[in-house]
Amino acid sequence: MISRIDLRGTTGDPRDLLPRAETDVEAAVAKVRPIVEDVRHRGTDALIELAERFDGVRLTGVKVPEEEIAAALRTLDPSVRAALEESIRRARLVHRDQRRTDTTTRVAPGGTVTERWVPVGRVGLYVPGGRAVYPSSVVMNTVPAQEAGVASLAVASPPQAEFGGLPHPTVLAACALLGVDEVYAVGGAQAVAMFAYGAGECARADMVTGPGNIWVAAAKRLLKGTIGIDAEAGPTEIAVLADDTADPGYVAADLISQAEHDTVAASVLVTPSTGLADAVDAELERRVAATKHSDRITQALTGPQSGTVLVDDIEHGLRVVDAYAAEHLEIMVRDPRATADRVRNAGAVFVGPHAPVSLGDYLAGSNHVLPTGGCACHSSGLSVQTFLRGIHVVDYDRDALAEVAGHVVALAEAEDLPAHGEAVTARVGRTGA
Repeated sequence: MISRIDLRGTTGDPRDLLPRAETDVEAAVAKVRPIVEDVRHRGTDALIELAERFDGVRLTGVKVPEEEIAAALRTLDPSVRAALEESIRRARLVHRDQRRTDTTTRVAPGGTVTERWVPVGRVGLYVPGGRAVYPSSVVMNTVPAQEAGVASLAVASPPQAEFGGLPHPTVLAACALLGVDEVYAVGGAQAVAMFAYGAGECARADMVTGPGNIWVAAAKRLLKGTIGIDAEAGPTEIAVLADDTADPGYVAADLISQAEHDTVAASVLVTPSTGLADAVDAELERRVAATKHSDRITQALTGPQSGTVLVDDIEHGLRVVDAYAAEHLEIMVRDPRATADRVRNAGAVFVGPHAPVSLGDYLAGSNHVLPTGGCACHSSGLSVQTFLRGIHVVDYDRDALAEVAGHVVALAEAEDLPAHGEAVTARVGRTGA
């Protein structure tokens, strides 16, 4: 069911040999450009027509009435409500500890630099729909933005024909639990465009965050600069680094859980143990046939983005998973904590047999909006820092400026920018070193 790649005995860079989902975001940009321009010029009218075209619903407006949000919470299954409330509580604990404090550095007598951390003013939070419903993404986007102190939050999620053109009621209920009362029934690239340019009752946002399909990623790429973005999310992925001590049933269950997201989801096992690989194959055959979304999962596991990678040993395996830079990385080896401490590239690391990715998706307290497609080698997941900007405040008196005036002039003349130096000498004359 899942292919094998044998890297045993190899010493080079494995990145080009590893399974990876193939997505052409640049090609998608050309297709979303007219959608984005339509929203830019026609606003809500465009959003209504696009909802009928892409979502099969005819709307009269895109803003969800507050009474519908409240009603969704009233009718929410009590067990789901309890789970969401606990998810929110744990996420707040983790993200509250990420808050930054302003720092003032005394560079010289009379001269200080303060770094102020200022939240983004307004953020658009995108919550995908489609094959699954993601109230957990409401939590993961909203909590860090709130903990950062963002003053204005709006959520967009695709309209659902089944629910009269509203977003899924569980998504609306999650918004209610978090105190978000500005919600729009808008999906895909048009949601990103709505936040970037404003439309109707939706004011422009400074940033848009949240996962989505290739059309959302393409709109983010196209509009980056017009609006801030968190990342271009690609297909979800899991890598499992495991040795012969790992439980093959656990490994198979986790590979399947990630494949459940989408036919292009990536599930990768990295192991030095052919015995474990064989046992996982057997477990996959048994478990996939018995699970609800077996067709979707089979396509994901048999696709070019998934596979078992054989390595020489755990040391070699660490080099491979660092090269892969997975969105989610599970460590199931003899000494998982020590091994996890050596990982450099991953969106999130899950340590040992009792920390599956599913825990992180919902209730670990960590964030599940994470870098994909190898971007974990240079990017981080969503956090409080995503919604903060560091502003340097420079405060020098005349004596402090005079002390370095000569250095400023020397550097300005070295760069052939004499007016830079003159801006200093106009204040203090040609003094200093």
